[in-house]
Amino acid sequence: MTISATEVRFDDNTMWVSLDDGRTLGIPLAWFPRLLVAPTAERLRFELSPGGIHWETLDEDISIRGLLAGRGDQTSKRPAA
Repeated sequence: MTISATEVRFDDNTMWVSLDDGRTLGIPLAWFPRLLVAPTAERLRFELSPGGIHWETLDEDISIRGLLAGRGDQTSKRPAA
């Protein structure tokens, strides 16, 4: 079974993703630097797909599976703690 997003909304620090199984995820925008610095109008120009969320103009793709696993942006190597 694939869990899909049904709605995405934002506040100043968080992306809220509603899922088709009734859950809502609160994701810190700091996890996704492109979204964090993007103007509000650009954040709202997303497309939902069965497995994720896509922003064409921001070149950002976020999988629902990754969000459920607690993963943020995987495009850059982060220093070890």
